[in-house]
Amino acid sequence: MTRPSSVLCPSCGTLVGVRDAQCLTCGRRYPGMFGFAHLLRSLGDDMGFTTIVMFACGALFLATLAASGQGVGTSGILSFLSPSIPSLLRFGASGAAPVFAYGRWWTVLSAAWLHGGILHILFNMMAVRNIAPAVAHLYGPGRTVIIYTVASVTGFLLSSAVSAAAILGYLPGFLGGAGITLGASASIMGLVGALWYYGRRGGSSFISQQAKGIVISIAVMGFILPGIDNWAHLGGLAGGYGISVLLDPLRPERGDHVLLAMGCLAASLAAVVASVLLPLGG
Repeated sequence: MTRPSSVLCPSCGTLVGVRDAQCLTCGRRYPGMFGFAHLLRSLGDDMGFTTIVMFACGALFLATLAASGQGVGTSGILSFLSPSIPSLLRFGASGAAPVFAYGRWWTVLSAAWLHGGILHILFNMMAVRNIAPAVAHLYGPGRTVIIYTVASVTGFLLSSAVSAAAILGYLPGFLGGAGITLGASASIMGLVGALWYYGRRGGSSFISQQAKGIVISIAVMGFILPGIDNWAHLGGLAGGYGISVLLDPLRPERGDHVLLAMGCLAASLAAVVASVLLPLGG
């Protein structure tokens, strides 16, 4: 099968050559992606990002279960098939203890790819499958990855900082974040924040109301169900909304957004590898 000689620019839809250095209409660099744009677009608006998240999270969940040995949790609905704490720390769980006590600052990236139980990962992956393609349709796949990654950093950094402040006595204990935290929900809240901003920026009250409804539902669940890291959700929401302001969804996605997205994925992979290879405190 031969590759096409021309494709539509991912940013503005103008017909461009697969090896053109720049789109003459919108200025995007290498809009044809050297002939691979058509193949990538066949993966959907998100160019396969949703599949990457689901596959990576599933693989790491199985890896943490395998590393747990006899320590896998089997009692209770919420803790059924939950990896052990040492296993989660080994693969990059975040929180006040890993970030501040052990100096594993990179876990604010790796924690978004780990999950603490079968229900935890199932609910999060269903949310990713529903929300990520919608954000990619509005922002483009590159900016979606950036939003997802930034929300992970802001969510887990806020949770870790608040937890450390509570431990040191600067905040009441009931306001403290999580000593150990993980899961894709901080990044998912970042995607919701992106939808919320798009609704305001583009004047779509329907999208804004949908985003607000998701936020309210997750907030209610956070106060009802045990073990929910509300600070990570809040930080992820703020990070996703804030970076969306800078990215401006009403402007076309640029080639450097895609390059930055690739860097975000590489940094997340490096964070997981560093967590596995480096001992606690190392």
